[in-house]
Formats: sequence, structure tokens, C-alpha cells
Amino acid sequence: MPSTNKEIILASQSEVRKRLLDAAGVRAICVAARVDERSITQALIAEEAKPRDIADTLAELKARKISDRYPQALVIGCDQTLDFQGEVWGKPEDPDVARDQLVRLRGQTHRLHSAVVLYDAGEPIWRHVATVRLKMRDFSDTFLDDYLARNWETARHSVGCYMLEAEGIRLFETVEGDYFSVLGLPLMPLLGYLGKRGFIPA
Repeated sequence: MPSTNKEIILASQSEVRKRLLDAAGVRAICVAARVDERSITQALIAEEAKPRDIADTLAELKARKISDRYPQALVIGCDQTLDFQGEVWGKPEDPDVARDQLVRLRGQTHRLHSAVVLYDAGEPIWRHVATVRLKMRDFSDTFLDDYLARNWETARHSVGCYMLEAEGIRLFETVEGDYFSVLGLPLMPLLGYLGKRGFIPA
């Protein structure tokens, strides 16, 4: 039987995901899973993998890498892809790329695919991919330039260069789906599984 005493590792250094787990009462330590996301993503795109499957694959690779190092722990791997008209976008490399992406997204609908994969003793035991539809409003060039000037240093760590929990919310007209998944962690399905399996008190 799973134990509530088992160490839980988040295979990420994402402060947002760590805060979500902390706020939910899940004690986890962060261990960065250093995988070459860009080259892996490009290889998967070349193989015509779907955007949601790319997120799932990256989440699994991160969980597997940390689980191989810490087989005694329960490892949570996460990743997220931005899907715009079938294109997969990662984190922008510089403000110019971010601006070009946001101009393309302006007034349009895109999807975020947030994947979470659990590994225990070096084996995958559970996975979930949540998809959220987001429509950006038709913001002005002036607002966009001011937004990037104020938020680049923090927002550049996010696909799409926005953080919904901060000023990035002002870019949007509608959001259809789970808020936590926009932040990069399908929290409620994860908590439900952890409780059902006895990894956390239920």
C-alpha cells in the first residue's frame, strides 16, 4: 500500500507549481530535471506528434529522470505546451519573439495543454493532460509594449509570455477550463489521485 510518509519530489524548479502544492498541503521538494526540452520538442514536431502528446512526453521524461535518481520517492513530472492553430510554442527567447507571438495571439483563441505524470520506483503509475482554451482580447500596441516592458523578466519563464495570476490576465477576454492547469499543474485531478492511493491523507 502507498504510504503518506513517502517522500514526494516535484521534478521542477517552478515556484508557481511549488506554491500550488504547498497551498494544498502537499509537502514536496523540488529537484530540477534537466532535459533538453527544445531539441526534444523539435524532434517530436518532426515526427508530427500532437501538442498535447508533446506535453505528456516531456512531463514523463522529467519524472523518469528524477525517479531514476530517487527510486524511493514519488515523483511528479509536469510540462505545458501552447497550441496555436496546430503550432507548438515554447518559452520566448527574447522580448522581440514574445512580442511577435503575442501579436499573433491577439484577438485569437489558443490552447494550453498541461500534463502531469507520476513515477514511483522508476515506473509510471498515473498521468493526466488538461486542455484549456484561452481567447486574447484585441489589445493595443501601446498596451502590449508597456506590458512587456513591465513583465518580461517574470513572464519570459512562461509559454506565451503571460502569467494569468499576474498582469497577464489583462491580455485575455475569456478562459475556458481549469485555472490551475493554466498555471501549469492540473491540481485537482492530481490531488484526487494522491488521496485515493493513500499518498496524502484523504
